[in-house]
Parts: sequence; structure tokens; C-alpha cells
Amino acid sequence: AGAIARHARARELEEKRINKELSNIRQKFKEGKLDGYSRKKYVCKLLYIYIYGYDVDFGHLEAINLISATKYSEKQIGYLAVTLFLHEQHELLHLVINSIRKDLMDHNEINNCLALHAIANVAGREMAQALAGDVHRLLISPTSKPFVKKKAALTLLRLYRKSPDILQMEWAERIIAIMDDQDMGVALSVTSLILAILQDHPERYKASYVKAARRLKAIAVDRQCPSGYLYYKVPCPWMQVKLLKLIQYYPPSEDTHVRDLIRQSLQSILDTSLDSQKNVQQNNALNAVLFEAINVIIHLDTERDLMVLVSTKLGKFIQARETNVRYLGLEAMTHLAARAESLEPIKKHQSYIIGSLRDRDISVRRQGLDLLYSMCDQTNAQTIVAELAKYLTTADYDIFRSE
Repeated sequence: AGAIARHARARELEEKRINKELSNIRQKFKEGKLDGYSRKKYVCKLLYIYIYGYDVDFGHLEAINLISATKYSEKQIGYLAVTLFLHEQHELLHLVINSIRKDLMDHNEINNCLALHAIANVAGREMAQALAGDVHRLLISPTSKPFVKKKAALTLLRLYRKSPDILQMEWAERIIAIMDDQDMGVALSVTSLILAILQDHPERYKASYVKAARRLKAIAVDRQCPSGYLYYKVPCPWMQVKLLKLIQYYPPSEDTHVRDLIRQSLQSILDTSLDSQKNVQQNNALNAVLFEAINVIIHLDTERDLMVLVSTKLGKFIQARETNVRYLGLEAMTHLAARAESLEPIKKHQSYIIGSLRDRDISVRRQGLDLLYSMCDQTNAQTIVAELAKYLTTADYDIFRSE
């Protein structure tokens, strides 16, 4: 009881101190004639109070005025306050559009980045329509620094997700060209943008397919990857996964050279992943790339030799100690069973697949059941049905319910 009383007393004193400070700041703003430093100081105090959990219903205009400041420290606090105090439907947001546009057009890349951060965090439909063109210009400009291009690509992605109609169709060619950027971070960011857009405009962005095949080969086979993007000796696994996903949005290329680029990449990924590593993070990165590569092999449905390798690798996965790996192995093998011309490579692992019905994880048990259904034919139906009949006597009800 004593501790509760002390806490209540401390809270009361805190609120009294906060209210006194808010009253003082309100009075300072009302008096006006504040220089940039003083305005920044009081807005900083409001930010602290807001972050501490108290409502702040004034000072927004002062924060907006700071965005137009010439000093970086003042401008930075102005942008920080705007992104915290305002939201995309806020009535004051239209007042900052011109200031943000000015910073987007500035030759100072720091100001460019502050403006991009604000757009990505609070832009509503009005701001998106007004500033999307300026963001795109920063993305494609040959004079933009790599870190500005990265932020511009991700900002455009945020705007596109909120308001898809802000995208202009004539931007496609220039955006796709940036997939070849020497900076891996820029290429990674713009690939994320393209992955989102091509789901709605696959024909307009189909040129990204060849770009993805070439970049994937450069990373997976030629190991062209800056040291900063090596994750536990795996060259930029995030980029590899995105490129592999992109390839699956289009039918297999009729160009033999492009098909060969993809085949070489897939072969290299499979070869690299054949041996498990002791390092968990390295294994996770290798497996993330490998599972996406397996999806591509299944999608292509033409690489018979790779299909055999995939079956062998998946056989190891469904016996793994890690639950997630077992589940992913069974899921990939189910996709393979649905597309493969022959089920023989999968049938080699039938005993382990049947064993998955008694896995401690229900998701694995469900996936094992799906796989048994997919791989069942005249040659193994009797065995599988007999095992299922035995399993039914002990199976929990939830195994038959959809997730």
C-alpha cells in the first residue's frame, strides 16, 4: 500500500510539472518573436512530453515553421515533430507540401532525406499526388547519391501502396534500368518497388525479368557482391530472394540465353546449400535462398536434373531437427508433387513423410497430410490408406480443421 501511495504521489507531481511546462511553452508561443533556436528548444520539449505519453494539442504550426529553417538542427526537429504530431488526414498537413517540395529539389542530400522520411511517414493522398513526381525525379537523377536513391525508391513504394494511381506508366523504363545500379542497396530498394508494381502491371514491367536473371547470376554464380552485403558469407540473400520471387511472376523465357542464366544461378544455389553449416544464421540465409530457388525450379517445370537434386535436398529438410525447416521442406515437396512428371523421387521419402503425421507440431502434421494426399497413386495408395486408418485412431480433431 505504501508503494502504491508513493507511486501515486510521484505521478501527481510529474503531471503537475508537465502541466506547468506546457503552460509556459504555450505562453512563449503566444507571445511570438521567438528566434529559431528558441522555437526549436520549445518544440523539443513538446516532443519529449509527447513521447512520454502526454497529449500535446498545440505547437504544430511552430513545428511546421521549423521545416523552412536554414539550419539543419532546426529543420531536423521540425521534420521530427511533423512526423510525430501529424498524420495523413491531419488538416495542417497541406501546409508543409511546398516546404517539403523545396527540400526535395534542394542540392543538399541531407535535406532530400529529411523530406523523403516525412513523405514516407505521413503522406496522405493529397501529398502523394503532389510530390510523387519529385520523389521519382530524385530516384532516377544521375546526380542523386546512392543513399538518396534508396530512400526515394522506398518512399515511392510506400506512396504506391497507399495510392497506386500516383504511378505514371511512363516511369517504368527508367525505374527498371536502376536494377543495374552498381550500388547493391539501390538495386535492392528498387527491386522491392518493382515487385510491388508488377503485380498490378506485369506487362509494363516485364523487362525486369531479364534484369533479374542477369543480376541473380552475377550474385549467385559470379559472387559480385560488396563485402558489406555479405551475410555470414552468403552474398546478399535478401536480393537473391527478391530476384527469385520476381522471376516467378512471369512464364519461363523463350530466350535460351536468359534460361541458361537462370539455370546456372539455380544450380549454384543448390550446390552451395548441399552441406549444412554449423552457424545457425548462415544456415537460415542459405535456406531462405534455397527454398525460393526451389519454388523457381517448380515454376519453370523444365529442369529435370535440378528437380532430382531438389528432391534429395528436401528429403534432408523433412528430417531436420528444426520445426520450421521440416514444415518448409514438406510444403515445398507438396508443390513439387503437384508439378513433377514423376513422383518416384518423392516416394523415396515416404516413410519420413508418414512419420510427420506424428510430429509434435500440428502445422507439420497438417502439411504432411497434404503431401500424402498429393503423392498418393496406384502404387502406394494401399500403404498410405492403411497408415491413415491407423493414424485416425489417435489423430487430434484440429488436424482436419482449416487454419
